[in-house]
Amino acid sequence: MKMIVGLGNIGTRYDETRHNTGFMVVEQLARDYHLGAFTHLKQEAVAVTGMINGEKVMLVKPTTFMNDSGRAVGPLVDYYDLDLDDLVVVNDDLDMPVGKVRLKTHGASGGHNGLKSIINALGTNKFNRIKVGIDHPKHGTVVSHVLGKFTKEERPDFDQAVLTAEHALEDWINGKNFAQLMNEYN
Repeated sequence: MKMIVGLGNIGTRYDETRHNTGFMVVEQLARDYHLGAFTHLKQEAVAVTGMINGEKVMLVKPTTFMNDSGRAVGPLVDYYDLDLDDLVVVNDDLDMPVGKVRLKTHGASGGHNGLKSIINALGTNKFNRIKVGIDHPKHGTVVSHVLGKFTKEERPDFDQAVLTAEHALEDWINGKNFAQLMNEYN
């Protein structure tokens, strides 16, 4: 089984915010493959499991707040005895412009508290991730920026980035090596 974890914050007040980029990517994948509704798991997450191109895939949204994402991801990886090569985490990235997508096989958190929590829970930074750019705030605080919604001008670039991330995930599900995908998508 492959597990794709989208990072974000649970609750309607956070819907469509920049920090919920990971949620939006896994929700798009679930819609496009008609996987049904996300249901609650014991491991502080909601998930939907189904077949995508002949591969069993679990799409996960932690129900912890972003900064505690590892509290859900660590127990899920343990419970399913998941090889870390079969895990991808999708998150927002302040250091990239809106519309840019970058794949990584390992690395530090880059200041992203959700990734930092997952690294601590897994005891390693060697797991696949897809980062989707949300850009730095042009004015205001970082907190108000990440918890804000995309502007009308940004939305087309963001929507394209969601599709790019989805295509990279489909290629990975179909058996392409993640390092090879980095060469194609980065």
